[in-house]
Amino acid sequence: MYFLNLSFLQFLAVFGAVSAISVALYLLDRSRRKLVVSTLRFWIAAEQPAVAARRRRVQQPWSLLLQLASMALLLLAIGQLRLGTPAQAGRDHVIVLDTSAWMAGRSGNRTLMDVARDRARQYLKALPVRDRVMLVRADGMATPATAFEVDHQKIERAITASEAGATALNLDQALVFARHVQGQDGHRAGEIAFIGPGRTAPRDPGTTALPRNLRVISIPDNVENVGLRKIGMRRSGADSELWEIYVAVRNYGARPHTVTLSLDFGPPGTAARMAAGSRPLTLAAGAESEASFEYRTSAAGMLGVHLSPHDSFPNDDHAELELPPQPTLPVIVYSSQPELLRPVLAATPRVAAVYRRPEDYRANDTGLVILDRFIPPERPRADSLWIDPPAMGSPIPVRTTVEQAAFSHWDSEHPGAAGLHTRDFKLDRAKVFEVAPSDGRIGEVAAGPVIVARPGKPKIVVLGFHPVLTGMRYELATPLLFANLLRWIAPEIFRRYEISGGSVGAVKLVMDQDTAAADVKVTADDGSAVPFTMRERTLNFFSGAPGGVKVVAGDREYLYSLTLPELWESKWTPPADAHLGVPRFTLIPESSTDLWPWLAVAGGLGLLAEWVLYGRFRRGMMRAKPVPIRAAEHTGART
Repeated sequence: MYFLNLSFLQFLAVFGAVSAISVALYLLDRSRRKLVVSTLRFWIAAEQPAVAARRRRVQQPWSLLLQLASMALLLLAIGQLRLGTPAQAGRDHVIVLDTSAWMAGRSGNRTLMDVARDRARQYLKALPVRDRVMLVRADGMATPATAFEVDHQKIERAITASEAGATALNLDQALVFARHVQGQDGHRAGEIAFIGPGRTAPRDPGTTALPRNLRVISIPDNVENVGLRKIGMRRSGADSELWEIYVAVRNYGARPHTVTLSLDFGPPGTAARMAAGSRPLTLAAGAESEASFEYRTSAAGMLGVHLSPHDSFPNDDHAELELPPQPTLPVIVYSSQPELLRPVLAATPRVAAVYRRPEDYRANDTGLVILDRFIPPERPRADSLWIDPPAMGSPIPVRTTVEQAAFSHWDSEHPGAAGLHTRDFKLDRAKVFEVAPSDGRIGEVAAGPVIVARPGKPKIVVLGFHPVLTGMRYELATPLLFANLLRWIAPEIFRRYEISGGSVGAVKLVMDQDTAAADVKVTADDGSAVPFTMRERTLNFFSGAPGGVKVVAGDREYLYSLTLPELWESKWTPPADAHLGVPRFTLIPESSTDLWPWLAVAGGLGLLAEWVLYGRFRRGMMRAKPVPIRAAEHTGART
């Protein structure tokens, strides 16, 4: 005999509180009662003062005992007193169903997921009816599909709805989660049943020991598969229109395979594709091979990577990567001596320069407008670079003009002066500007700044001298200065792209340069922010669903096409003490009986009997009876 909802101490505490309240009410009851008496006797009694004495004992002990017994029966019903032993009560089992990407592989005419669902149903049917079951779907993350349910049909429906995901199995996390939820409710723990082939992602050697109540129902997975593992692309440093492509292929099977790796390219949204390369590969069992290609294009498009022939796991035989266009910056130069600026601008291949005379000026030019010693009648609406402008009309006020001034300082913190170092040289004639607090003082002489950058829309850069007509024309810093200014004005044309095709899951990016975490932005295809961590030059983020992720870090942009499924790294071997296969549980006959319905009825009848025998119902019946009046009292009343 045991309680299902309360412990014995909890029952005693509640019953003790109820008993104390009931006894106190019986001892402190001083209610007035109406009596029917003769008129003469009433007036005689009224002559004496009424004495109210505090009650020292219970006048109706049987009523109190009946109430206490009834309350005890009702509390026993609330605690669900059962006849039997608690050892025969149901247990809590957790089914950990492998839903990793590998489960989409085909074995014969069925997928591994189909076989795993059948094994899960067999295990569920073998469990006792009273046992509660929870289903946990395990891939890169452990996701509970149900709560602990006595209704096994709910678990079966959740098993039927389980599908293969896109990430590799994290078995350690799934088992830790199952053991945690099994110990939360305080119920009797059952088994943790893992159902799957046991192909896992890299395991952490520091994980805790496996649970002792582990059962492993293995799924045979003799699947031969050769798949794409990783794709990397970047523009060549020597030729900005040349893409360098790197592809890694792995043989997950148990025997050697020969496959053909091919590439094609075409505009986005069209089916027409041009062959971009092809190469046969022979891979030994469990081996990985690499291949490199080169493809020249400056246009945007989709690069397709294919493996043929297809095998039992076709999900990793194809990948698509979107290539961004090669951007160029249109530059309009208004100068009477364009030959002075041609060599400087020609050194940057992503600049498309057009040279015009000052009298041909137009204010609606786009891109970058360079004004060489020229004040236009209307300021340009686009970004502009002013070279030695006249004092009257300069976009930044001129404070003074200096001659034979030694150049003294570069502001290395401003992007326009990044990496600039010069020997001592003098400016024959230069204008010194009156700058605002937000202006960048790129270059200075002793009298003040002579190269100023003003942020905003549009951006403005003003040089108080002509670099080619002063001593700076012999400095190596001259072309670098123009390159830095163009990079500050239009950073997108100098942005370096790296494109990677890989699998969903955890991504680790080691960057070539130091970048502060505040200057890093990680976004998904829909523009939403992706959480990330950064330590030194290593950036880590997680993507649980196929799609694209963009990482912008300074002048670098990393594009990730995470469409390949994440597959396993190793085969997990169950421990020697783990239970194996679908069990055959011994059917235990019903050995406990619910008593609470009978206890509730008995408690209710007890309270009803107490009310009938001792309550207002009985007093009402007694008031209905006439009180006999003796003749002597009537006689005395008449005298």
